[in-house]
Amino acid sequence: MDAKYEALFTPWKIGSVEIKNRIVMCPMGGTSLFGWFELTGCKFDKEAAKLFLERANNNVGLIIPGIAPLRDTFWGKWLWQNPGMFEDLKVFMDEIHKTGAKLFVQLTAGMGRSWAITELVGPLHKNKITRAIIKPIIDTSHELASPSPQPSRWAPDIECPEMTKEQIHEIIEAFAKTAKLCKDAGVDGVEVHAVHEGYLLDQFAIEFFNKRTDEYGGSFENRYRFAAEVVKAIKESCGDDFPVSLRYSVESKLKGFQKGIVPGENAKEVGRTMEESERAAKYLQDAGYDMLNADNGTYDSWYWAHPPMYMPQNCNLDDVARIKQCVDIPVVCAGRMEPEVGAKAIAEGRIDAMGVARQFLVDPEWITKLIEDRLEDIKPCICCHSGCFNFSSSKGHYNTQDLTDTMGLARCALNAETMQSRKHYIKPAKKVKKIAVIGGGIGGMESALVCAKRGHKVTLYEKTGELGGVFIAAAAPSFKEKDRELIAWYKRELTKYPVEVKLNTEVSDIASLDADEIIVATGSTPNRIPVPGIDKGIQAIDFLRGRAEVGENVTIIGGGLTGCEIAYELYLQGKKPTIVEMMDDLITTPGICLANTSFLRDFFEANQVPVHLETKLREIRDDGVIVADRNGMSFKIDADSVILSTGYRPNPLTSKAKNIHIVGDAYKVGNLRTVIWQAWDVCMKL
Repeated sequence: MDAKYEALFTPWKIGSVEIKNRIVMCPMGGTSLFGWFELTGCKFDKEAAKLFLERANNNVGLIIPGIAPLRDTFWGKWLWQNPGMFEDLKVFMDEIHKTGAKLFVQLTAGMGRSWAITELVGPLHKNKITRAIIKPIIDTSHELASPSPQPSRWAPDIECPEMTKEQIHEIIEAFAKTAKLCKDAGVDGVEVHAVHEGYLLDQFAIEFFNKRTDEYGGSFENRYRFAAEVVKAIKESCGDDFPVSLRYSVESKLKGFQKGIVPGENAKEVGRTMEESERAAKYLQDAGYDMLNADNGTYDSWYWAHPPMYMPQNCNLDDVARIKQCVDIPVVCAGRMEPEVGAKAIAEGRIDAMGVARQFLVDPEWITKLIEDRLEDIKPCICCHSGCFNFSSSKGHYNTQDLTDTMGLARCALNAETMQSRKHYIKPAKKVKKIAVIGGGIGGMESALVCAKRGHKVTLYEKTGELGGVFIAAAAPSFKEKDRELIAWYKRELTKYPVEVKLNTEVSDIASLDADEIIVATGSTPNRIPVPGIDKGIQAIDFLRGRAEVGENVTIIGGGLTGCEIAYELYLQGKKPTIVEMMDDLITTPGICLANTSFLRDFFEANQVPVHLETKLREIRDDGVIVADRNGMSFKIDADSVILSTGYRPNPLTSKAKNIHIVGDAYKVGNLRTVIWQAWDVCMKL
């Protein structure tokens, strides 16, 4: 192991519990050991248990599973009323401890206004009759209960009801009872969720959200009273030696409802300021908390707690390190942490441990590879949130996430096996076949790897001289360093298996291939808008691949994800982008996480990047474009260059043969998740 990582592998203590190293697997929605969003009631989640045991066997020091609701979302049963789950937990903890890892269970008071109310549930809640009908199954008023009446983060036309004192006391009691059951099951500690990310306890703590006039609102002490009473109740039930961590946001990075503060923006903080945070951290320590598991942000500034690729690496470190100076208990920092930077910060005493989350989803062995100096073998997380947490929303829409996704969080776009081991797994082929894969993009490379791992003889054909396909263009922006690492990872991984790669080989006649099965992964082609002057425009892929130069003033036609990322890159280059989009908001496609989309929307607003919504392209001219607004009124936007980001359509090779299988964008245009998961669906059957 490289000496620069040594500080990560020193022991430390949380209260009386010693942790073998300084790497903490942070909690992620969907990884609760007590299940997540099951319609039939929570149960011990064997899939999550398998996930954690594999990571424990790969050298993680402390594991904190995702939130365990104290009260079931469906049917309203309290977690402490289900002792059978804790019997399963005890057996599991024995297995965890054999690995040398420790595990804290994260318990949540709830989400309040941050509860991601969906397009399906929202209308049912808004109608008093349907709300009453569904209440025995899902009590939406309870889920949305907040410190004060206020708009939902996800549905601003829905007002969240004020939580009663009786409900507060019931939650405090549930924390104590559930923590005791965890302790008796051999759990090493619990984490309270959370004065963090704008969840319920955080809403009580932040004056902007809390307008109560009783003992749980108003003064500093009153606003933090709920969180303080929780830890005191747990300590009374479990003893002072039982560690209690607190998930904690240093600053809210909040400038208003649904408005965050992006890095570098000079805006007034209306949430928890650094000044208050320094006081709060000490106050919460004195109340009884044994650790702060810290980062920044709220659901209104979600990109701080769930950093997309646009956020700087180690984005929360300086703020968390400042809080470390105010307390005597351990402080963990999370947020795109790099091992080298984390190790240095630990060695300098700036933090006590490094928190990592989604990297564990894409590569369960990444710590082992770090120890063994196999950094090039680590499959990188690209911060896309497409599989693990794709809660999405746009103007006029609540959480548009599909119900199957809501019930299946913590999967991984890049690793089809994560939390889906019963669906996606490598099974040796009953009959070894000759497999031809046409197309060397991500879909083709993933297909080749899965088939090769199953024992098939694979030949991969790529018409250009380089593997990567359209993802080479997607990985081109300066902030896509992890995407470029992913392409490099695929290229290296292919060399480990008997896959014959034929570059500069275009297949035009499928029937000419000597293969038992043929996988077509030929990707997609750009849409072409039938407007005058269209040939004057530059295709997005040509700009991204560096095939076309642009001037200073650039108009991007299309405000989807690609168009917005191009505009962001142009701004970083010092140019002046303008976005033209037909829809009523940017990035309206479901399945793209709000943490990612809200960053781009907030960034453009903060930096005054012109955005024309509900606007159609009419003509491209040498000096700009003619567009029409929602009322049909035409106007001109001056531009030196015009980039077309208007979507793609499948471009498959076709054949009547029965042994043809189309994957990825050649089948249906999507994202890395759809490409990779479909490749597994196809290749497992060959």
